Amino acid sequence: MSRYTGPSWKKSRRLGISLTGTGKEIERRPYAPGDHGPNSRRKLSEYGLQLQEKQKLRFMYGVNERQFFNLFLKAGTIKEGKHGDNFMILLEQRLDNVVFRLGLATTRRQARQLVNHGHVLVDGKRVDIPSYSVQPGQVVSVREKSKNMEIIKAAVESVFGRPEFVSFDEEKLEGSLTRLPLREELSAEIDETLIVEYYSR
Repeated sequence: MSRYTGPSWKKSRRLGISLTGTGKEIERRPYAPGDHGPNSRRKLSEYGLQLQEKQKLRFMYGVNERQFFNLFLKAGTIKEGKHGDNFMILLEQRLDNVVFRLGLATTRRQARQLVNHGHVLVDGKRVDIPSYSVQPGQVVSVREKSKNMEIIKAAVESVFGRPEFVSFDEEKLEGSLTRLPLREELSAEIDETLIVEYYSR
């Protein structure tokens, strides 16, 4: 399955979670899209709940099914910690997500585009692969020619706070993953145990 590129607000309302991170789409219409959205009282089966949770996390990080599953398998090879926790931490280490966490983009989609177009450097070298795994201590910065881009300036100015596991220098437009995040610092709206159950069927 390819990466979803359709309207994120509609998908957010269908899954009942803000995929953009702003929460606006859920605040405005807290029900599923469609004519029967406000009156829909569908009860999901156990499998349906597991699938929905998997889709929530996959669409949140904007990863296609193959990448998502391969990362899930990689998380299973890590000896320390829980499988689900390790999986979410690996997703957090993706370069597009780190760019988003640093505040260089307002959404993960925008961050992915910045990476794809070569505006982002890792340790001074251009990396245009959104799935690149950033390690603690590596410096993520904006290419010199791209520092005056309006979308980057606007994103940095709109940031209210950054997670404790990243550091950022607004003057240099560079930051780093200071350490791996803890599970409690990540989305509480996701039940990763359901995702582990889904793939363990």
